[in-house]
Amino acid sequence: MILQVADLHTYIGEFHILQGISLAVPEGGATVVLGRNGAGKTTVLRTIMGLLRPHSGEIRFAGQPIAGLPAHVIARRGLGYVPEDHGIFSGLTVEENLRLAMRGQQKEERLAGMLALFPELQAAWRKRAGSLSGGQKQMLAIGRVLLTESRLLLIDEPSKGLAPLIVEKVAQALNEIKKETTIVLVEQNFNLARTVGDFCSVIDDGRTVWSGGMSELAANGEILHRYLGIGRRSEKA
Repeated sequence: MILQVADLHTYIGEFHILQGISLAVPEGGATVVLGRNGAGKTTVLRTIMGLLRPHSGEIRFAGQPIAGLPAHVIARRGLGYVPEDHGIFSGLTVEENLRLAMRGQQKEERLAGMLALFPELQAAWRKRAGSLSGGQKQMLAIGRVLLTESRLLLIDEPSKGLAPLIVEKVAQALNEIKKETTIVLVEQNFNLARTVGDFCSVIDDGRTVWSGGMSELAANGEILHRYLGIGRRSEKA
């Protein structure tokens, strides 16, 4: 397992958000973290990335403990993070955002590969990031973290606010990315999760309630209904 999380507890202020999260991420492919709004999905990623300090529990990346380390140290160990709000520099151009991610190293070949994955960024090369569409901003956020050559990407809600056609493009890109880089994906759109995910964990009220293969979850009507609110109409029909 490239990432292992065991009995993770995290507070935000006085609120006990994560109350025993466990997560096992195999190397290769995509693992999706699913749950209703407010279940704690974003807090899981922020705690793994070191943006929130866990109260207790264990996080191991590539066999090494990382719980409680600063975010910049965790990033240097090979974790990349795409936050829900993209985290791009709005006042800089697309090119400038991407060059900063390259950190001055010679990564032109990787840059070319990323632009082939997201040709919309090549077309918007000289535009300021703040002027991009929502879909272009998401592509820039993902493209930028790809240039860091991370072993594991944590991606939070990549479909949020995007039109269905753009969601399809993002799904296609994620399926290409996971061939080379392991992904942990937090997603509310179950269709996207099912398209991209190989494995999944379902969380509810800050606890892990189910883990397994995505195909198993898609066939488990009880879990889908109880924790994700999927399938109610078909059951009433």
